[in-house]
Amino acid sequence: MSMIRIPEADVTGWQCKTCGEPLVRKPVELKYLDSLFNVELPVCPACNMVLIPESLAMGKMRQVEQLLEDK
Repeated sequence: MSMIRIPEADVTGWQCKTCGEPLVRKPVELKYLDSLFNVELPVCPACNMVLIPESLAMGKMRQVEQLLEDK
């Protein structure tokens, strides 16, 4: 499975509210309707909390969700 890189997922200046650690770009496996997607997203290196940027959630992810639900 190929890795999806999200250019708008810039982590510069972002840090985890819980841990205070700076976020790093890291591969994350997302699952939706029995489909798996490998996406590189901002992640806290301490607690592994993932940040999904609003532009991604309301843009590409919404399009993929609609395509999968229409099948």
